[in-house]
Amino acid sequence: MSESLLVAIDGPSGSGKSTTAKLLARRLGLGYLDTGAMYRAATTEYLRRHPDGASAGEIAALVSAADIVCETSPEAPAFSINGRDVTDEIREPRISAAVSEVATNLEVRRLLTGLMRGVIDAHGRRIVVEGRDITTVVAPDADVRVLLVADPAARVARRAAEVGDRATASEVTDQVLRRDKDDSTVSNFTDAAEGVVVIDSTFLTPDEVVDRIVALAGA
Repeated sequence: MSESLLVAIDGPSGSGKSTTAKLLARRLGLGYLDTGAMYRAATTEYLRRHPDGASAGEIAALVSAADIVCETSPEAPAFSINGRDVTDEIREPRISAAVSEVATNLEVRRLLTGLMRGVIDAHGRRIVVEGRDITTVVAPDADVRVLLVADPAARVARRAAEVGDRATASEVTDQVLRRDKDDSTVSNFTDAAEGVVVIDSTFLTPDEVVDRIVALAGA
């Protein structure tokens, strides 16, 4: 295994990014960063401080001043913002419903991209990073770049199993399909850039997906 092994995984909601990335990080002894959770952490602070909404500039200023801390163990990834642990809160349906307002803010994306790169560097580029524009914007020079896709019905079913009774069927569908539509206005996570390998996870187990990425890494 090379001294540096940076793996970038992109894909739409429910494609299996988080499950795959955590399993891969465990298998290869790497760190793990869920970049979507960073936007969710910022969203918790936005909703706490601006329950009635805010301008794009106000949201960007809030994120600029925020202290976002990411614990990158694949066994227990955790997130805090301004000293508040929000690891559980970021998975609440109300956060899922509002996160696109933060994630489509271009200045917020610029700010958090810088933070993501700082986490990557802090790990000596030995980390699995997953999100929506990791292979093209955050880490286009990653050692392995993967676009993970899946059939829309499979993606909705996976998210429904993940959230359980915390969200209705219509809320889950909205979280998956509507958020993808919103986020696609600022990020391309449906078409693979040059050098990015596409893996369709619809009919693969998580371990089978990991096996394919491990082979790509030559690990």
